[in-house]
Amino acid sequence: MPTLHDIIAPIEAAAPRAWQESWDNAGWQVCPADPHTTECTGALLMLDITEAAVEEAIREGFNLVISHHPLLFKGIKRLTGSTPQERIVATALRHSINLYSAHTNMDSAPGGVNYRLAERLGLQNIRTLAPRANDLLKLVVYTPHAHADTVRDALLQAGAGHIGRYDSCSYNAEGYGTFRAASSDCHPYVGEIGQLHREPETRTETVVPRHLLGSVLTALRRVHPYEEPAYDLIPLEMPNPTVGLGCVGDLAAPLTTADCLQQIARALDIPCLRHSPIATDHVSRIALCGGAGGEFLGAAIASGAQLYLTADLKYHEFQQGNGQITLVDGGHFETEQQVMDVFSELISKKLPNFAIHRATVPSNPVSYLVPSR
Repeated sequence: MPTLHDIIAPIEAAAPRAWQESWDNAGWQVCPADPHTTECTGALLMLDITEAAVEEAIREGFNLVISHHPLLFKGIKRLTGSTPQERIVATALRHSINLYSAHTNMDSAPGGVNYRLAERLGLQNIRTLAPRANDLLKLVVYTPHAHADTVRDALLQAGAGHIGRYDSCSYNAEGYGTFRAASSDCHPYVGEIGQLHREPETRTETVVPRHLLGSVLTALRRVHPYEEPAYDLIPLEMPNPTVGLGCVGDLAAPLTTADCLQQIARALDIPCLRHSPIATDHVSRIALCGGAGGEFLGAAIASGAQLYLTADLKYHEFQQGNGQITLVDGGHFETEQQVMDVFSELISKKLPNFAIHRATVPSNPVSYLVPSR
């Protein structure tokens, strides 16, 4: 039987916690057991952790609950059972239920919440709406010519060298380096102790996501022949084009805005949509951000989209389309519920024989009344 860590590992590989927003609290919420040694008796998936969902896990004999929204955003000062959060934590501890959440890191992940929403709408040429900034570093390594290919391959296999849809990206130039082993306890790969040495070397440049830097540097030190490998790390201003919040994509064929709204309502399985005054007759490009994404309206307009789908829009935000773009509020739950598909597929791909269960208790706190005619 897999451990708790085995179940969570493919989620964190696809959506590293380093990608979460600064205000977020993704990761383990409650973990009374050692995830690396405790067997997982079953995993329950949901958007929000509720008391009813934890009770369902207890009834089914599952010791892992995976949610999109974290249970805890702020510290709990006491456990008196006076709030739902306190009662959930106490119940989870009492019954050894482990709670884990992947939130804005899964929103930002390629193939995550927003990409899956774009696919639900039938969009093509999907790309990130608001790419993550300050996520990339340039790594420059100097290696003797004979070892340059081995070192470069190790860096790329550890996750370096990805630019957009391309991988194995590097730049290589030949030159020479100088150094002197100044201490008697040095063990130089080439050259003599106390003598200045000149070595023909290859300068290799590549890009590294910050969350993979440790793994990449470990790979570098493992295969580099020098006792003290020479390398530089340079922060890059360019955003990471494949990681970030929201998506933008194109419809296979333009639709009238009215038809597009109908198609969105059907895709989200929602009885009604809130939207701003219709800005254009037709829609060929849609920008979107599952959950509360009003802050990315400017990016949506800049993308050339005629419609922006998100949730939790306030009254005055509907006025900010300025006749350029139609704003649509599809509901928080409705625009993020596909996260359970993402969780299920990631785990099943890694552990095809492990049964994944979706919570049967409702977790959407919003209900809709469609008046009778």
